[in-house]
Amino acid sequence: MRTSDDGRALAAKVEDFARRAAALREQIARLVIGQDSLIAELCVGVLAGGHVLLEGLPGLGKTRLAHALAAGLGLRFSRIQFTPDLMPADVTGTRIVEQDERGLSFRFQHGPLFANFVLADEINRATPKTQSALLEAMQEGSVTVGERTHELPRPFCVVATQNPIELEGTFPLPEAQLDRFLFKLEVQRPSVADLVRILTATTGVDEIQLEPVLSATQLLELQGTARRILCGEHLLRFVAELIRATDPSDAEAGESTRGNVRFGASPRAAQAIVLGAKVRALLDARPVVEKRDIEACALAALRHRVQLSFEATAEDRRVEELLPEWLDLARRRAK
Repeated sequence: MRTSDDGRALAAKVEDFARRAAALREQIARLVIGQDSLIAELCVGVLAGGHVLLEGLPGLGKTRLAHALAAGLGLRFSRIQFTPDLMPADVTGTRIVEQDERGLSFRFQHGPLFANFVLADEINRATPKTQSALLEAMQEGSVTVGERTHELPRPFCVVATQNPIELEGTFPLPEAQLDRFLFKLEVQRPSVADLVRILTATTGVDEIQLEPVLSATQLLELQGTARRILCGEHLLRFVAELIRATDPSDAEAGESTRGNVRFGASPRAAQAIVLGAKVRALLDARPVVEKRDIEACALAALRHRVQLSFEATAEDRRVEELLPEWLDLARRRAK
């Protein structure tokens, strides 16, 4: 009887998750036009409890998309504009000296990182020293200044935007920093039809106002529901084989992998794929993960974690070109 009750409770949570996630996507789509697939992937990353990196040329709406997501979530929002002269203390906060009736004392002044939803705008325009200020925050949910560790509010999500590295004034993100992002998503140019809709919506008198559809507590509940979704052992093995297939030193690695990859993906990539797949199943109101959910999340989890060789980078090779080889090898091994 208890098992039956638990099953009904989970089924109700699954339905509620799908309904709320659909409402969130609809709200964002009112402001960000023609990017339905990108909106869905961004929502998957946040609902899975991760951080998301958005890459695209200036003017494609990366910041607007992040603002729309923050408005739809109704969380405490903070924006950090990354520039070459930004210092780590400008992000995390610092200790300041105060004087009162008892004399001089130190007080920690919170930086903009102390919010539920942090937009790290143009993150790769800051120096690596400042970029690294996010490492502890994104992994541990805390900030250490001096000898004290300060807990960040929950939920805590970083959505960062970056310009392509070939643009002037950018610094490449270190591999350790990239690995902290659950997904890396690429923002594409709109079609002509979508561009006409964008111009109609943004050059008129009326301004679109978004309503929050989730609170901080509700977001935490949805993230907890996602972790309860079942992912069979055979699918976990498929994910493990997929990660192993990205390793150029593997005995069965394909010719393209050996010739174009320096380092394969980390175990954190496998975690990102599984968590994303669980959320994708929930978006379809399913209580179990299917292989299609895993395959749908693979690219977003791998494109920033697989390190291509210098030759492959010079030839403008992309992870997208190698993914079919990895999926084929993983399917054969996981049988």
